[in-house]
Amino acid sequence: MTDQHGELDAALERVIDAARRHLAAVRAAQGRIDDDDVWQAYVALNNASSSYDELLLDAFGEVTPWDVETIDPDEADERFGVGAEGVEATDPHPRVISVRQRRDYRVPSVEALLRAAEAARREGIPADDEPEPVEGVGEAVLELLQSGDGSLSALDVPELEPLDGVVMVSEVTAPVDLESFEEDDPVGPFQPAADDRLVGRLDEHPFLDLDEDSEHDHAGHRH
Repeated sequence: MTDQHGELDAALERVIDAARRHLAAVRAAQGRIDDDDVWQAYVALNNASSSYDELLLDAFGEVTPWDVETIDPDEADERFGVGAEGVEATDPHPRVISVRQRRDYRVPSVEALLRAAEAARREGIPADDEPEPVEGVGEAVLELLQSGDGSLSALDVPELEPLDGVVMVSEVTAPVDLESFEEDDPVGPFQPAADDRLVGRLDEHPFLDLDEDSEHDHAGHRH
């Protein structure tokens, strides 16, 4: 019985030590998802708890509140994509997500749009240089995108009136290879492949002008 008590005491110390190591790893990770050190500490704490639970059951027929089973570290690393050295392993089932977005715009004033694009172009060059004039609506939109962050949010300007848009999310087998398409190809880079799987489509509708909504509300309450 003395040997069992000694084994239990040692097993309990291993649980306490593993819990401290797990807490230290969690604190060090500072909220990072899938942190390797946290995962290794979790496995150690799980297995120490499981071992203590089994010893307690064998010695006294009692159990702890911890409903855990032993985790094989090697099998767990393979399952969750972590190598023996903590390096991420190759996923045997890779996934590539393709997001295709289209949004149309009405141009209330071509001159106003050109002026906005020229102002954006001027901000991106030294003060002593004279920028080339912006020629055409398409070039103006490209200039706004390039001078902004490259996303459609760069086109949220008074000179463009948003119309309907659509976003499609698909699972694809391989990422797009831009080098395989000509620069003036308007279809190829956006053309879904035969084995692409459409996950979902989101239809975008611009919000009505608040002033128009207010007028409609007032009109609806007239007597």
